[in-house]
Amino acid sequence: MSQTILIYGATGYTGRLVAMQARVTHLSFEIAGRNGPQVTALADELGVPCRIFALDDPETIIASLAGVTAVLNCAVPFASTARPLMEACIACGVHYLDITAEYKVYAWAEACSERAAAAGVMLLPGVGWDVVPSDCLAMYLAAKVDQPQSLRIALQIANSMSRGSTSSVGEILGVGLLVRAEGTIVAKLDAAPARFDFGAGLVDSVPLSFGDLVTAWKSTGIPNIAMFVNIKENVMPEGVAAMPEGPSLDERAANRACAVAEVTGIDGAVVRARIETVNGYSYTPLAAVEALRLVAAGQFNPGFQTPATVFGASFAVSSADTRIVDMA
Repeated sequence: MSQTILIYGATGYTGRLVAMQARVTHLSFEIAGRNGPQVTALADELGVPCRIFALDDPETIIASLAGVTAVLNCAVPFASTARPLMEACIACGVHYLDITAEYKVYAWAEACSERAAAAGVMLLPGVGWDVVPSDCLAMYLAAKVDQPQSLRIALQIANSMSRGSTSSVGEILGVGLLVRAEGTIVAKLDAAPARFDFGAGLVDSVPLSFGDLVTAWKSTGIPNIAMFVNIKENVMPEGVAAMPEGPSLDERAANRACAVAEVTGIDGAVVRARIETVNGYSYTPLAAVEALRLVAAGQFNPGFQTPATVFGASFAVSSADTRIVDMA
């Protein structure tokens, strides 16, 4: 039986990179979006079918997903696009995937888990950078201590962001400072910065509320989780309108991605590791397309899932030029 994969939001910066990777790997797929001329032009360039629809009418979305096995959502901001696509996927039995780091999307997916499972649908947000590496790293470390009690994850942003990512950052900042404390998400306005070693010595990292507060809990059951980010100079844009669509190929090649995780066991034992890989904008297409390939081949679990719960802790290092480094 043929499997129809749909990449929604394929004309954006990262969406285009994902679609190009899907084409290079000979994945059978279609693209979709709301801008007819742009979607049609890209479909012609890639030599794939396309569907044109917006996300403001539930019946239209459901009709547009006819015959689709799985959707990969690349359209930002995900706070606006994820929920209508998730609801339509649940209604018509289609697996939902996306590439977001926005906390709200994971909270929605978690809240919809039982309905999705009853429909045989998997909700798998976060199949790119950062969640694939950080989720798998958390599971990798959790297995190394007795009854893991706390988890700290830190991401490093080393290059300029795309316009879409900038939009997502606004959504992430908008939820305020959150942590998971004894299994419950709580606000922590006084969350303090911390220092992490991304491979060149300890550097300051500030607290931020990423989707890992939900995914790491799902993947490991660790009750206390905090997230941090280290942002190098000249990364955050001063104005979205004036910034390029995304980092150039040379800029991506010059700036590798890194995430660090630290897990503490019930006996106080602490284990640390970092995951090093290609630039985040280069990693996302690799991980997302591989996730789509596996789902199309029948590897899925109904309900809300994470990359590690579906594909295992080794999924993150299945992408080229990626490794986990254990730290003292």
